[in-house]
Amino acid sequence: MLENKQMKTVRPSAEVSTSSMADIAFLLLTFFLVTTVIDEQRGIPMLLPQWVPEKPVPQHTRNIFNIQINSSNQYLIEGEPRENLVGIQERIKKFILNNNASPDLSESPAKAIVSLKTNRGTTHESFITALDEIHAAYLEIYATRANMSVKEFRNLDLKIPQNKTLHEKAKEGMPMNISIAEPSKAKN
Repeated sequence: MLENKQMKTVRPSAEVSTSSMADIAFLLLTFFLVTTVIDEQRGIPMLLPQWVPEKPVPQHTRNIFNIQINSSNQYLIEGEPRENLVGIQERIKKFILNNNASPDLSESPAKAIVSLKTNRGTTHESFITALDEIHAAYLEIYATRANMSVKEFRNLDLKIPQNKTLHEKAKEGMPMNISIAEPSKAKN
């Protein structure tokens, strides 16, 4: 009997059943897909005009301020080649606020159009930089008309009726006419 106690019985090791592992992996995958929040890219916040299938009204070339960017990110502003946009805001403001004083600039702020045309090879950064400069020129005009700084004008809470009235009065008769033309093909 002593010998029996000393003899150990060898049992086979217990195996883990893997038949349900695929089900568990699928459930975990489903759980993570359902609970994961993916950030949504919003893009550039721009309010586009309502599409009207009419013939475009011909514009006098005098009322169009042209900014072009080639595939090498070089600027052509009113036919003048430039490497950067230094001083462009002042030129745009002068163009918009001409009020028929100079025959080379716009007839009136309501008719003034700032046209931005790029090339397919133009970088996103150059396009956004030019668009920001145009937008900033308009905001400076509006802020000046409202007797406040650009920062104050941009931070107006338009839910407050007084601020909304001030905002609309600053923009009255001076729409932000920015034309973004279809990019042309890059030439080799």
